[in-house]
Amino acid sequence: MEAHKLWQFPIKEFHRIPRGLLGPGAYEMVGVEANNLGFKRCVLATSGLRGTGIVEDIVGKLKYRDIDVVVYDKIESNPKDYNVMEIADLYTREKCDSFVSVGGGSVTDATKGARIVVSHDGRNINEFDGFNKSDNPNNPPHIAVNTTAGTGSETSWAYVITDTTSEKAPYKWLGMDENVPVTLSINDPVLHFSMPQDLTAFCGFDVLAHASEPYVSRIDFMPSLGSALLGIELVAQNLRRAVLEPLNFEARTNMMYASYISAQAFNSGGLGIIHSISHAVSAFYDSHHGLNNAIALPRVWEYNMPTNYKRFRNIAKAMGESVDGLSDISAAERAIEAAIRLSKDLNIPANFASVGPYTKSQMGKGRYAELSSAKITANDRDIERITHHVLGDGSTPGNARECNFESVAPVVRHSLVGAY
Repeated sequence: MEAHKLWQFPIKEFHRIPRGLLGPGAYEMVGVEANNLGFKRCVLATSGLRGTGIVEDIVGKLKYRDIDVVVYDKIESNPKDYNVMEIADLYTREKCDSFVSVGGGSVTDATKGARIVVSHDGRNINEFDGFNKSDNPNNPPHIAVNTTAGTGSETSWAYVITDTTSEKAPYKWLGMDENVPVTLSINDPVLHFSMPQDLTAFCGFDVLAHASEPYVSRIDFMPSLGSALLGIELVAQNLRRAVLEPLNFEARTNMMYASYISAQAFNSGGLGIIHSISHAVSAFYDSHHGLNNAIALPRVWEYNMPTNYKRFRNIAKAMGESVDGLSDISAAERAIEAAIRLSKDLNIPANFASVGPYTKSQMGKGRYAELSSAKITANDRDIERITHHVLGDGSTPGNARECNFESVAPVVRHSLVGAY
């Protein structure tokens, strides 16, 4: 039987995570680590960090170790296929031997993709849509310096690219590939202090999605369950403080660990349609992945809850809810209430139709603007095309509850125009 038909996942697979340095001061080691890995001339890929001094600081640390640095700073949110191909082309033209990515998940994902392109003779990145599509494990080394508590891309075997050029475009695809994990991940909470408050909230909900989806996934990978539940607990205890007190070192550090731990969980435990809906909406509108997850999350929890009330009871408890004396159903409902309260406390839009301007929004801007707009239409056409995109997404097979058009379309509709 083909692997994609094993819907109940009777055989589980553990996917490796890269070596990591975590904690305050970890990024100070980037030059030493690059030198130890034999870097001579690297592409430093980044985006959106102008004015923070982070990129200049890291370039200096690399050059101090006599490593030449070629900077590419045009990576967009929801990284596009052309970003990946430009990085790969720059790497080849400049005769580089390594990569350093500095930024959040979009930067790490684009750089992962560029490594795959380089190691496969410049083939278009969209050819690698899916599972284990690459066949050359000899990728250039890659140090990922993470600056957000969100995606966990520096920890996982996954990367997500927006196809703007094939007959599928606009289409956002999920690649999971054993050849793609970075060589070294660096997570330093000191680099998170400059994150804007709204993006801190969006990225934090990405963490909550990463933790909660493997906890209820039909993959049911036992080694992921403990880290998933701890990730939920850390978000519930720290995200408000990280957003409302941006210089709170404890909250930033705990969110850094929440992001890392939750990525460990989904790396083998799988995801679900919170991510599928997010991928679909950003494919058509270029909206922030974490923002999309924040809007979709309570709707998908409500959709999935009947599959496993006991697990959602545990989620409610991890979110800080008192569930003593409650039935599993009543306790599970507390989880959704807690997620909605967190969303409202952090000013997450009520639905996709009400998404307005936010920090560094690329909606309706740049080269992608011809495929998207600055305002989400949320009409019947959107419901249909988003639902079809969800059903074809690589995250959907792991979703706790079976998905078809008739069952998922109402979830999409409520995400677009409904409110709690």
